Amino acid sequence: MPDGTRIEDWPLAERPCERLYHQGAAALADAELLGIQLGAGTRGRNAVELARDLLVSYGSLSALATRGVAELAGRPGLGRAKAVRLAAAFELSRRLRSRNGHGAGRALLSSPAEVYARYGPLMEDLDKEVFRIALLDAQNRLLRDVVVSEGTLSASLVHPREVFKPAIVESAASLILLHNHPSGDPTPSREDLRLTRQLVECSRLLELHIHDHVVIGRGRFVSLAERGEL
Repeated sequence: MPDGTRIEDWPLAERPCERLYHQGAAALADAELLGIQLGAGTRGRNAVELARDLLVSYGSLSALATRGVAELAGRPGLGRAKAVRLAAAFELSRRLRSRNGHGAGRALLSSPAEVYARYGPLMEDLDKEVFRIALLDAQNRLLRDVVVSEGTLSASLVHPREVFKPAIVESAASLILLHNHPSGDPTPSREDLRLTRQLVECSRLLELHIHDHVVIGRGRFVSLAERGEL
């Protein structure tokens, strides 16, 4: 269809919502699915064209999904409401990809692979470094998780008080440390190792056990416990 043509002026069978309903979501292109999330376009650009502009600007759907809601809200033609809808859709996708899922009872986290299966989809595409802890009961089942720090692209600031206070409040039997590397490479840095040693020393004083520190990259992870660094 010509640029700027309103979607409601398209033939009924070609409109994205109609095609999704009759043919299934897999039949639609990324721009059409994004256009449905946007709901409406702007003056001179319909929702699908606006979505296509976003994909061209960021290079891919996965790159777009890493952008913060404030950044998206500042894009021409988006604004806060459309940006919030996109951010919500991307977060739902991450949670669905998390194999243990939110709200599915107490997930068992007894191995680095199980930790990555739950948290990899939630953290591997983030554009800044996030440090979080998973609090476990005596059977290694998840009580809750807590985001402790959100840093820059290369570093996050973590204070032992912020790590152990939730564990004490929750009466956790043990915990797992997690953080992501926005570069996609999960190789631990010197700072990662220094912080891990510091937190392990503090945990002994508090009689709390740290099972692991899992560093999440894009599509892969490193367990410091498996490397003998704990």
